[in-house]
Amino acid sequence: MCRHQPTCPSFTALDREAARVVASHPEQGWSLLCNGVVVFDDTGELLPNGGVIAPRRPTDVRAAA
Repeated sequence: MCRHQPTCPSFTALDREAARVVASHPEQGWSLLCNGVVVFDDTGELLPNGGVIAPRRPTDVRAAA
């Protein structure tokens, strides 16, 4: 998918999130990267092969009283 130089990391690479954004939808909470990865605001990812990367930040932490 990546046609610019230098090419972006593959979706299988550990630094896959360094790829360029080709479509951004902040109102919906996701962005499409040029390597085919869909990155969500909660840090989860959907890979082009159907794989899922679970969010890496806690989303169910209760606020301090």
